[in-house]
Amino acid sequence: MRLEITCTDRLGICQDVLTILKEDEIDLRGIEVDPIGKIYLSFPSLEFSQFQTLMPKIRRIPNVSDVKTIPYLPFEREHFEFDLLLSTLPNPVISVDDKGRIDITNSAAEALLGADKASLKNADVRDMVQGLPQRWLEKSPTEPQQEPLKIGGQWFLSQLLPVWVKDADGEPAFAGAVIHGQAEPMLTERQAGVTKSPFDQVLTQHSGVKRVIRDAMRMAQLDAPLLIEGETGVGKELIAKACHQSSSRWEEPFLAVNCGALPDNVAEGELFGYGAGIFSHHPEGKKGIFEQANGGTVLLDSVGDMSRELQAKLLRFLENGEFRRIGEEQVVEVNVRLICLARGELLERVEQGAFREDLYYRLNVLSLYLPPLRERKGDVGLLAEHFLYRFCQQLQRPLAKLSKRCADYLNQYHWPGNVRQLENSLYRAVSMLEGNILEPHHIRLPEASAAEDSLAISLEDESLETAVKRFEASLLKRLYPSYPSTRQLAQKLGLSHTAIANKLRDYGIGKQRKTKS
Repeated sequence: MRLEITCTDRLGICQDVLTILKEDEIDLRGIEVDPIGKIYLSFPSLEFSQFQTLMPKIRRIPNVSDVKTIPYLPFEREHFEFDLLLSTLPNPVISVDDKGRIDITNSAAEALLGADKASLKNADVRDMVQGLPQRWLEKSPTEPQQEPLKIGGQWFLSQLLPVWVKDADGEPAFAGAVIHGQAEPMLTERQAGVTKSPFDQVLTQHSGVKRVIRDAMRMAQLDAPLLIEGETGVGKELIAKACHQSSSRWEEPFLAVNCGALPDNVAEGELFGYGAGIFSHHPEGKKGIFEQANGGTVLLDSVGDMSRELQAKLLRFLENGEFRRIGEEQVVEVNVRLICLARGELLERVEQGAFREDLYYRLNVLSLYLPPLRERKGDVGLLAEHFLYRFCQQLQRPLAKLSKRCADYLNQYHWPGNVRQLENSLYRAVSMLEGNILEPHHIRLPEASAAEDSLAISLEDESLETAVKRFEASLLKRLYPSYPSTRQLAQKLGLSHTAIANKLRDYGIGKQRKTKS
């Protein structure tokens, strides 16, 4: 539970608030004080009766004018916005304290270093980054510095930005530095006069994916909303970026938001912005993603996870390109191309009432479907060779090769995580490889034996009809999690949607997933 107390400044007012919490045996988790006359408290949820007695006690404190519940503290929102901003940066960012211990990293830095936030926390940056001036931190620098640094095997022309804060006496104190790796500046292919298409980065030999690329190249020139569906890790965002880069909007912003990662109480402000004075930590107001991307493209990832309330506001925006910031009456008009990504379950969510039907048809003006990697066996070897070459360059090691056994192993694997799983598995394998030949044991993949064993059918002590039904049930149980809609599963097996729906019902498959939705 979080409270916002409005008051006028008085010596001891915070102590009065804390005394009440202590008397009521309330465990304080966080407190924040704003000089403009706000005190913010965070503590565990209370019983209604205890809450009823607490609020009047706080209101009776001298100089307190109001107290109300709020969804989050200002610093919590700022922390979320900071993490969201860091995650969108394509280049590595590493923050260190004055001793050179790592404090904060973004996902790009973690990918290069091959470790997660927890593993990197408090590690010595000099063990992770090569080329960092040894005495730079020791001298408490005041000016930024530019240095070529090697981060995770890749060179970056990096900005070293000193961080200074005020101590208890108001004097500046050196607190550490931020390292921002920037790739060596290069002319873009457009500036260099090269006519190479952005879609050339989508590597495939699969006729279905080639057809998707041809359709996407035509759709890139249009302004209507585009819906790209497919399982996690198939490359939906890669296609979306190529559409933006191939469009007339390529010089304008391309901003992406993961709808599944936005809490409901934050999402509306992030997408549409809010006016001045609405939040004390941003008194000047803030532009939302749609306003920031005016003239460009907005990518909404996991759009199916959007709340019904936000769906309604998005629908109104799609009708005329207009919206109001939170707390403002003034209408804001923008011109953006909307691209949405979904795992392929949107129509099912519409049928279940979890996603608005009118919004679905607004978003589905143009649509693309990317097949999973297990249906594109010819692409596994092509992508594996591409990733091997790239990672060996990044790690500055001799080029590694796949043995025939390893290539066969990769081709036979079912890849539930699709291209992303293949990429991550090869990065880990190349990072740990001592020789130059990759064998199956170098690539750690979850075993598929359990799923395969479930298809083993024995006719002992059962009729042919019973065995066929058992095999059919095992096959459907294995395939069902990989196909987000019964229509796609029916298409895969060459049956009608009705036939598949009846079989799933007969075998009791899929009930749990529908209940959860």
